Amino acid sequence: MQRSEHQVAVVGGGPAGLMAAETLATGGAAVTLYERMPRVARKLLLAGRGGLNLTYSEPLEKFLTRYHEAAPRLRAAIAAFPPDALRAWCEALGQETFVGTSGRVFPRAMKTSPLLRSWLQRLSDQGVKIRLGHQWLGWDNDGRLLFETPEGRIAVDAACTVLALGGASWPRLGSDASWRAPIEDAGIRITPLAPANCGVRVAWSDVFRTRFAGQPLKRIALTLGAETVRGEAMIAAEGLEGGAVYALSAPIRNAIVAHGTAGLHIDLRPDESETELVARLGKPRGKQSLATYLRKALHLDAPAIGLLQEAAHAAGTPLGASGPEAIARLVKAVPIRATGLAPIDRAISTAGGIAFDDIDASFMLRARPGTFVAGEMLDWEAPTGGYLLQACFATGRAAALGALTYLAGA
Repeated sequence: MQRSEHQVAVVGGGPAGLMAAETLATGGAAVTLYERMPRVARKLLLAGRGGLNLTYSEPLEKFLTRYHEAAPRLRAAIAAFPPDALRAWCEALGQETFVGTSGRVFPRAMKTSPLLRSWLQRLSDQGVKIRLGHQWLGWDNDGRLLFETPEGRIAVDAACTVLALGGASWPRLGSDASWRAPIEDAGIRITPLAPANCGVRVAWSDVFRTRFAGQPLKRIALTLGAETVRGEAMIAAEGLEGGAVYALSAPIRNAIVAHGTAGLHIDLRPDESETELVARLGKPRGKQSLATYLRKALHLDAPAIGLLQEAAHAAGTPLGASGPEAIARLVKAVPIRATGLAPIDRAISTAGGIAFDDIDASFMLRARPGTFVAGEMLDWEAPTGGYLLQACFATGRAAALGALTYLAGA
């Protein structure tokens, strides 16, 4: 077995790992980053195809609520590297940022690649070494890091380590959660990984699925219990996708676990009251088809009208036989029964991970002193886009700072 030695090892080349490497190098450590894929940050590159949502511009206290039960555990890391600091860091790399109308923060270039190129150049200038094609296998009996490489298995001595190996979503991009076995073998608890920011399964009729799969539901409000999210959804052959659905994926998942299904409601006209809709529907229909009448009276498009017809058919009452009041009620609350979630390998992110009780305040594993963890390996989840990235950047930095403190006391 080949043996090599490095002072500090960072395992994982996503946002958390790259930020950990930079922070360590800035602190004077000699850093080698190990990544099992042929290039780093593949998932980050994919995320930036539609515009790289780095973070959100909102007060910190409101921002932290997006992490729900994990917020107290993430507070210190995010407060130490909040959205404004992330924007300043990005701009120091020559990538100006701007705030969109929804509060989302993007690089002016919108793409990931210019930012990543500048970042990798900075890491190179700092002396960070990057080893690709290195899959982490765990530790040997001497506590060395084991890697499978194109040249065979190697063991690496490291004064300390930061693990930032991601969750289990999009495994083809590198996040396959293969780290679970060695982590559990070390006696570290892992909350089971589950899909987050993902679509839901709905048992559409064949007619509805064939006609409307791939079409959007625009400017809707989606409700589950007391939680409502405005946005858009996409009708899929298997159910519903899109931002409004992803934002409710955690409570939907919890409802499905508890009850087997989740009862959602879609408001197709969230800016208008039921009374206003009834008044519009009071106009004579004349010889117009029902679809034409609803399109003109309520400004509904074909997918929305199809959804109304799907719901009415499922309830056993044809939409055409319903009066204005019944149609208006349905428009304001189309019932959707979610029977499951999209599989974890199609989710944007994952819930679950290493239990926070098994790490200390510096993100060090209690069972393995000198090993720190960051990013989606930890047991937290957040809405897609900026909230996910902000916590990955912030915990990568916090874990690296913990490692520097550990090195100083070694």
